[in-house]
Amino acid sequence: MARIKGAMMTRKRRKKVLKLAKGYYGSKSKHFKMAKQQVMKGGNYAFAGRKQKKRDFRRLWITRINAACRANGTTYSAFMNGLKKSGIELNRKMLSEMAIHDEKSFSALVETAKAAK
Repeated sequence: MARIKGAMMTRKRRKKVLKLAKGYYGSKSKHFKMAKQQVMKGGNYAFAGRKQKKRDFRRLWITRINAACRANGTTYSAFMNGLKKSGIELNRKMLSEMAIHDEKSFSALVETAKAAK
């Protein structure tokens, strides 16, 4: 039986890693060993970043809602508590969009939340 060497698959694997490392600084994009390490680390950063993005957006929405609430004479926590008591189930993303683009309806929501105390 003929001996099979792994040159083709090795080359394919190395090309894949070097393609992922394209644009990295210095030898991190040229040398396979360094590129492999950096691609692994980059993957970890990307994984963490996808989780971080969700946190960052939630913080942004809460900040926007709080600013709009204070402009209408209440606080964020009192507003959210009032919404919960009045049975209005809107997520923070939608509330944030309403606060920016539709001030009248947001003001109506604030009044509903105030009345629900």
